[in-house]
Amino acid sequence: MDQDLTPVIDAIEQFSAGSRPYFCIPAHRGAQGVDERTLELLGSGVFAADLTETDGLDDLHHPEGAIRDAQMLAASFFGADRCWFLVNGTTCGNEAMILAAVKPGEKILAARNCHKSVLMGMVLSGAVPVWILPEYMDEWNIFGAVRPETVEEALTADPEIRAVIITSPTYYGICSDIRKIAEICHRHGAALLVDEAHGSHLYFGSALLPEGAIAQGADAAALSMHKTGGSMTQSSLLLYRQQEGGRLSGRRLDDALKMVMSSSPSYVLMAALDGARHMAAARGREMVGAAAQIAGRLCRRLSDIPGVEVLQTGDQQQDLLRVVFSAADRGWSGYALKDEIYRRFGISMEMADTENLVCVVTWANTAEDADALADAVGQILMEDKKETAGWGSGRQKIEGQDLQPEMRMTPREAWYAESTAVPLCEAAGMTAAESVIPYPPGIPLVCPGEMITTKTAELLLRYRDLGAVFHGVEDEGLETIRAVQLPEGRKTD
Repeated sequence: MDQDLTPVIDAIEQFSAGSRPYFCIPAHRGAQGVDERTLELLGSGVFAADLTETDGLDDLHHPEGAIRDAQMLAASFFGADRCWFLVNGTTCGNEAMILAAVKPGEKILAARNCHKSVLMGMVLSGAVPVWILPEYMDEWNIFGAVRPETVEEALTADPEIRAVIITSPTYYGICSDIRKIAEICHRHGAALLVDEAHGSHLYFGSALLPEGAIAQGADAAALSMHKTGGSMTQSSLLLYRQQEGGRLSGRRLDDALKMVMSSSPSYVLMAALDGARHMAAARGREMVGAAAQIAGRLCRRLSDIPGVEVLQTGDQQQDLLRVVFSAADRGWSGYALKDEIYRRFGISMEMADTENLVCVVTWANTAEDADALADAVGQILMEDKKETAGWGSGRQKIEGQDLQPEMRMTPREAWYAESTAVPLCEAAGMTAAESVIPYPPGIPLVCPGEMITTKTAELLLRYRDLGAVFHGVEDEGLETIRAVQLPEGRKTD
């Protein structure tokens, strides 16, 4: 297909040309009915493109024209049989994949480092999770890749598992061997779903990076084009590839998306997706190459700073555009160092955890950006103000490899169960009725339906004391947690 075409952008330009009466939503009528402060910030162009399903503009939920053509172009570029534009982010793509692949009461194998949207998909679908742990990188205190052997063992042990969902790349840029995992899944009759939110750029054709999940044999993958592909925030793609055996239906995916995605899709976001695909097709290799040079420069500069370590994954595949570093050996938590860098130098980074900081490098960054960050880190550590340090000298392990508490109810059952708020310090032995998710990276430490252990409660309190923000909880201060009382006779851990 001719990747130089931009059907959605062309349709919007054609519709917006000239002046004509408009009696459709939205109310602002281009730039004519917009608050002046908003117009000053955003400009008139974005409002001219903010249209609805009217003449010549097609309908995302029943595409027959420009949107259909744009999705077909994207499917061709990404090597998929079908592609859907997502205007609710990758969250709705993950939910739709689970809804399409697993019926209520059926089992889904899920990596424990999944995003919270995967948990939402389990609640919506009624799926029964079977959790597996990715490789644990003890020296970095993070989860890495999902090992193919782990998937093989789980599917062999439980032939009732209907689908597998993993995150690759992770927030830290670590990629699983999707090709081997796909072969294992298909041999066992399970569909492979990939939360590829951080990996849209893997399809840009560069030998510098691992291949995308669809190219490696996954049945479906959800990509955040806004994260690493150059589109606008909240615009993503869902890719589908028909595999032998029919483990996942494209029709079911389409139906599921209509349940979880807005019926008022943003044409601004769809135009951004159309343009980002066009840009990637035209110069994706060049873009990745430029970003890799900047990322390499940043890694070298950071590695030269005494007390700073830069993540190298060894035998695990790594996204070279994701720079992860730590000054934990100098007494800095990731949270504290990230805050100090922004407070003193105004430099923002994607995320921090208890020990590490994560930088997302793109082709829009410059060598000056890399130098500014490295200089800031070097100056802070050279001054080494202990009163601002995160936790004193030396690394302190927070996460553990055994975060697999007993599951007493499915996430859906726990979500609907009657619950009460109990002090977290008294919750050991009870069943969680809500999820507890440090954000970012959005990985659940407690899922609805799981037993709250003493170890988990202690872990959560330490996260809180280090400054983590929690999603999924009623009490953001984490003094209490919503729990389902256990039946009489059940003991705590």
